[in-house]
Amino acid sequence: MDELLGILRDDERDLIRETEPARMQELDEDALITLHSRIRRARKKYQTNYRRQASAGVAEHGGRGKSRPKNTKAAQKAEVFEDALARVSGHLETVARQEAEDLKARRLAAARAHRSTGPGSDDAPPSPGDTGVARAHQKTSGGVKRDASSQAAGARRQASRDGR
Repeated sequence: MDELLGILRDDERDLIRETEPARMQELDEDALITLHSRIRRARKKYQTNYRRQASAGVAEHGGRGKSRPKNTKAAQKAEVFEDALARVSGHLETVARQEAEDLKARRLAAARAHRSTGPGSDDAPPSPGDTGVARAHQKTSGGVKRDASSQAAGARRQASRDGR
């Protein structure tokens, strides 16, 4: 793979260097997602270029595979980025799985810390805006005006049925 790095431009080579394991260890999940999308975009660019050039040579050579020797640079670049994408994807999977396990552990610990033995227990977590007064629950769809309109429409429908 190192022999193929010579065909890359400097900025592309820098992008490939970012996929080295030591550098990826420093990145968090969001930075890895960003790197993954940048590499996927570069891979797609060279795959598209290869396919376009190869499809242009189909009439002359009789097939996309047969025109590959004339179109090796784009194919090699796509291959380099494909390998880099595989490395980043594998590391991203590991980091994402670890983050998910950490989040699950934190949520379980928080739930265990605020375990309630009933509605009046002192160790129950306070709810936001808890004033200690029971709320009067109303069945509403999100607005008094909308509810009144809906109720009036129902009354009009019933009145028209009753008038028949």
